[in-house]
Amino acid sequence: MILAREAIELLGQMARILWFEGTKHGLRDREWMALRFLSRANRFSRTPSALASYVGTTRGTASFIIGELERLGYLERKRSATDKRSVMLSVTQQGKKFLVRDPISVLLEAIAVLDDEAKLQFRDTLRHVLDQADAAEQRHHTDVCKRCIFLREDRAAADSKANAEFSCRLFRAPIAEAEVDLLCTSFEHHRQ
Repeated sequence: MILAREAIELLGQMARILWFEGTKHGLRDREWMALRFLSRANRFSRTPSALASYVGTTRGTASFIIGELERLGYLERKRSATDKRSVMLSVTQQGKKFLVRDPISVLLEAIAVLDDEAKLQFRDTLRHVLDQADAAEQRHHTDVCKRCIFLREDRAAADSKANAEFSCRLFRAPIAEAEVDLLCTSFEHHRQ
């Protein structure tokens, strides 16, 4: 239990970089979190509701965050082409340029120097911890489509990855191969 406690204390110190270093560049912690998320979210998760879910806040607070990021020119909202009641959020070119100054770059660089096996182990350990916490609290965290139970992969030839096509069974929509590595707030992992 002592090692587990030490690990949590280290995660807490890393969280300080994620949450509190952002104000150095003019954004609050949740604004940084929103901008990071929206830059990596799939099309189903670039909505105000999905953002509120990811950030862990109310829709009203998410709306305030969206407004601030729009005011700064980092984000734009557009009416959905398929459902005029829905709004889609997109990070602007200016927002993408601003993300280069992201305070988490220090953490990214520290992890990037690890060998591939250590990076995989670190990522998989964090996923395991999140999966266990989700199970205990009966909730789901955000993750990439390729790990989700809703992703369906159809192959023209069983051994040919080039001919793979994907779809989301939850949204009943096709998914491009490039999208399977994007974040989704409707993610649900395979139970073992």
